[in-house]
Amino acid sequence: MHLFPYAIDEKYKTKVAYFSMEFAIHQALKIYSGGLGFLAGSHMRSVYDLRQNMVGVGILWSYGYYDQQRREDRTMEVHFRRKRYSFLEDPGITVQIQVNKAPVLVKAYLLKSETFHSAPIFLLSTDLQENDFLTRTITHKLYDAGEETRVAQEIVLGIGGAKVLEVAGETPQIYHMNEGHALPMAFHLYEKFNRNIEETRKHIVFTTHTPEMAGNEEHDVGLLSRMGFFGNIEEDEAKRVTKQTSGRFSLTIGALSFSKRANAVSKIHSCVSNDMWKDYVTKESPIIPITNAQNRRYWADKTLYRAYEDGEDYDMIARKKHLKRLLFDIVADQTGTLMDPNILTIVWARRFVEYKRAKLITLNMERFRYLVTREEKPIQIIWAGKPHPNDSNSINLFNEMIYLSKNFKRCAVLVCYELGLSKMLKQGSDIWLNTPRITREASGTSGMTASMNGSLHLSIADGWHPEFSVHRRNSFTLPPVDNKLSAEEQDYIDNRNLMDMLEDEIIPLYYDHPDEWAKMMRTCLGDIVPAFDSGRMANEYYVKLYNYEGK
Repeated sequence: MHLFPYAIDEKYKTKVAYFSMEFAIHQALKIYSGGLGFLAGSHMRSVYDLRQNMVGVGILWSYGYYDQQRREDRTMEVHFRRKRYSFLEDPGITVQIQVNKAPVLVKAYLLKSETFHSAPIFLLSTDLQENDFLTRTITHKLYDAGEETRVAQEIVLGIGGAKVLEVAGETPQIYHMNEGHALPMAFHLYEKFNRNIEETRKHIVFTTHTPEMAGNEEHDVGLLSRMGFFGNIEEDEAKRVTKQTSGRFSLTIGALSFSKRANAVSKIHSCVSNDMWKDYVTKESPIIPITNAQNRRYWADKTLYRAYEDGEDYDMIARKKHLKRLLFDIVADQTGTLMDPNILTIVWARRFVEYKRAKLITLNMERFRYLVTREEKPIQIIWAGKPHPNDSNSINLFNEMIYLSKNFKRCAVLVCYELGLSKMLKQGSDIWLNTPRITREASGTSGMTASMNGSLHLSIADGWHPEFSVHRRNSFTLPPVDNKLSAEEQDYIDNRNLMDMLEDEIIPLYYDHPDEWAKMMRTCLGDIVPAFDSGRMANEYYVKLYNYEGK
């Protein structure tokens, strides 16, 4: 099967299969939830740009993640609608796997490389008439809340994906697990290599994306064994080769055990990960940092960059105001709120979970109210993000922000936070606000794509930000806070520092020194590329992971 419309660059001839639960390739292809998918999408675009020998393997989610809409009272509503994609090709590949000791048919669809200028991607589905109803639902919803369904999804991705590649005639030298979801693939390879763990490790690499336990799945080992997660490998052997001793089986530990090399997604995250998993990594083979990046070709506004390259500050500022107007049309359409392109605009938009602290800026309500209601040098704020559809606490927080925004004509909360809206928010914001609790942000790539559009990153010193930021030169950095303090104390200090920085530095700079603001935008645009363009990241994966031979 001919998959590539380009000649492979000799530097990238090693054949790689990249397994990921989600890919954010295009607004029309709704098979992603958030940051993991955005990262995978940018990686696949840079594979195309660099002419690398890589194929993606994912799942064709029949209902996507979910459609984020509003109820009559304007609070968030979860909708599931079946998706259809005429642009996917049918390569005629169907394989059979075992899930819960029953046969399951898995059909592959192909996103051709030239469709969206990405790596070619095989997308897997069990939603076939030949399967019974329960089996069809395995690939209905991304990150289904049911534990057995989640395990079944991972078996489809890992074992189903590996078998599809075999039928397609693809023989990867390296299998890359983007998070631990595809771990059943490693057991499949372990069988293929005659249960030789050393030989198996030569062909597997692993990226861990988060220190959050929700992103480091654990399941009852007996459940995994019964469902076929380990393929034909017995439970005791599966535990032994992955160095697991308890009744709970960690996908992250399993992935580390099977990989010749693993990486974290920023320098800070590498330190955190090596400490978290110190019993499963060695000094000779640590979890190395390969900092995440995003694809400028997709994310950056080309007209803004032309103004930057021409050295025209006036054109650059004018373009930013035009982009703000385009964003504000969406705000008005969704909320009825009319925003002013001349007012400093702050956006907080990302996965909606408590530790990312969407409401931190509102913690001192008197100071917040003063800044968004005053007539001289005010601010306006937009929030957006998708909570997990079964995370009632995060949905309640989202709705709390909606209720709060009703009281202020310069505040808005948007729904439908997907690729298209994300791009508009980044292009139309002046400040991109990032306020998770310290040490809990592995990377935080939304700030990269905002910076690619001249939106200045205002962040705590975590994730990718310290590798980029020079305070008051290309971004703003909040003072460090001791992470050993209680959550309440951290929130209080971070809120005070945030409001002080807004009042004393950022607002005066924006309104009173527009030339200096333009200079910061210019520096931001110059500094973000090439260090945080995904071409650098895609090259680094080849050099530091795929072609790594060990010591």
